[in-house]
Amino acid sequence: MLRFMIVLLSCSITMVGPACARLGVDDLASTWPKASATDKIDFATRMGKAMSSLAPGLDRDYFMRCLEETANIGDTKALTLSDMVRTCVALHAAHDE
Repeated sequence: MLRFMIVLLSCSITMVGPACARLGVDDLASTWPKASATDKIDFATRMGKAMSSLAPGLDRDYFMRCLEETANIGDTKALTLSDMVRTCVALHAAHDE
């Protein structure tokens, strides 16, 4: 779990940079369904690159599928994309066991 938190923190630090329309881990989960396909692919790719060191199955395709399903399940209220990414990682870990 500590390794996951370090990777997530590293990922969020590298996303700080010039202001642009990219999705970030601190964005509300409610922004996911409204985001463009390009922004979703970009975010899922970044998460896949950051998390694939935890498990090979945590790739862009997995995050695209998982984030779409998670965001559309119901009211995400104050959840962030970081919360959704952690949920996806936990679901993947539970599936492997």
